[in-house]
Amino acid sequence: MTIHAHPDDEASKGAPTVARYYEEGVRTVLVCCTGGEEGDLQNPALREPGQPFHGATPEEEREIIARLRPDELKKSIEAIGFSALHMLGYRDSGMAGSEPNNHPECFHMADIDEATGRLVALIRAEKPQVILTYNDDQAGYPHPDHLRVHDISLLAFDRAGDPAWYPELGAPWQVSKMYYTLWAKERVLAVHEALLLKFGESPFDEKWLARPSQDHRITTRLDIGRYLRARTESLLAHATQIDPSSKWWFGLDDDELAKVYPWEDWILAASVFGEIPEGMQETDLFFGVREHVSVTS
Repeated sequence: MTIHAHPDDEASKGAPTVARYYEEGVRTVLVCCTGGEEGDLQNPALREPGQPFHGATPEEEREIIARLRPDELKKSIEAIGFSALHMLGYRDSGMAGSEPNNHPECFHMADIDEATGRLVALIRAEKPQVILTYNDDQAGYPHPDHLRVHDISLLAFDRAGDPAWYPELGAPWQVSKMYYTLWAKERVLAVHEALLLKFGESPFDEKWLARPSQDHRITTRLDIGRYLRARTESLLAHATQIDPSSKWWFGLDDDELAKVYPWEDWILAASVFGEIPEGMQETDLFFGVREHVSVTS
């Protein structure tokens, strides 16, 4: 089970990993906490004549985006390979300090215990062995919805297996492992250097290059070079949110990126099996799980 804040987050964080396990036969479940109603139009080509946003006011653009995003998400999950999609049912909170932060239906305003209960109900119904969620250090992009995803994921990991919490929401289920997403500094630098060689310029500016590294926290590195097409296809499915001409996303094609950095990196945040042996780096999210149960659906 992978937990995301908005439609398109599943494309940019972990899509090749999910595609790998889906191909293996693992049941893969996406929980999307909001509908992405506050997303801005990122693809200027859609404002050209004959396109859906031609002549639209900013307010009309927002309405069109909210209408289109569910279908974009459907196309994205088909590209990645998800067995199930669950919408947690909250409204997009928008960026920190913005007016949508105060909307009574937004994720940011949700009661933490009630929001956690919604996630616990899905965990108990789906019975995942592994959860993928957002990092505890989000200083680089402190979106209110991303912060809230982290908060309820931690609580749900503990509460889903505790019969004292939400007894009306199904039989307790203890998740075996939980991981945090991470864009490794090593990855950023590798892609940056490859873009400089290819184009003589890179969209990774000093703000990105100066970010403190969390690479020392990486516990798990997956070889996903064969599955990078899932990232590309799912990003392109979110046509309102992704500019297909963007060097940030598509400056390197799948084959080039696979040569430069063919991995996705994860931080093991919790495990019923204890800590990873010293000096070891996992190459499988289900390390420890496979010895106890089948992980394929």
